[in-house]
Amino acid sequence: MLNFCSLYSGSSGNCLFVETESTKILVDCGTSLKKVVEGLSQIDKNISDIDAILVTHEHSDHVQSLGNASKKYDIPVYVNFETLEAMPKQKDKISLYNQKIIEIGKEFTIGDLAINSFSIPHDAANPCGFNIYNNKSKLTIATDIGHMDNKLLNNLKESSFILLESNYDPEILKCSNYPYLLKQRISGPNGHLSNSTAGKTISELIKTDLKEVMLGHLSKENNFPELAYQTVVEELEKNNVDLNEIRVSVANRYNPSKVIKIS
Repeated sequence: MLNFCSLYSGSSGNCLFVETESTKILVDCGTSLKKVVEGLSQIDKNISDIDAILVTHEHSDHVQSLGNASKKYDIPVYVNFETLEAMPKQKDKISLYNQKIIEIGKEFTIGDLAINSFSIPHDAANPCGFNIYNNKSKLTIATDIGHMDNKLLNNLKESSFILLESNYDPEILKCSNYPYLLKQRISGPNGHLSNSTAGKTISELIKTDLKEVMLGHLSKENNFPELAYQTVVEELEKNNVDLNEIRVSVANRYNPSKVIKIS
């Protein structure tokens, strides 16, 4: 059994839940601790049962309550050294015992989960995504991606399920009231992934047995769920993908998704 739930996903905060029969983890802790607890309770889970928190990078929408969660509930935090050093306010709240330093590309285990991190192009200290394995099932978390290249694509291949960033629509971004430099950052090589690029990426991953994708980390100002979904579906159709072969959903910014069972 390998289950996934997006508790919250978007530019305003990210927290994801993964479980097997014996192991429960969070990926990021980027909302208030109260919301994390509430999100877990909505899917009948208790934060006291969380075995670990994985950290993708140090931006506040991914680590807002990380230190408090670890300190209050004695939860180990798995994070690479550069990311830990880049968030001193969070680091100071995490006991040395619970600071579990990982190396990108080197596999580690938590309970019956095998986990491997991979580098992502984003403007952070040492950002990463995660491939999470249980038996023959592979789940991938990949957000905050400035651009897609072959090396990154290879890390995403052969996943049964992926939470993939679909952050912005280029035309909405152009017309938004964001400052020019922020627009350049978002659409730049170390920013975020657009809806259309997400669709092209999924079209390639279907060739390696991807069965289900959840679009995540949508911008509140430069995107909306229906547009992200429609753009991705149109890209799949352009690439002659049979839509019966792939399930596409969109993560909710404010509420937990359904619990997805991954085989």
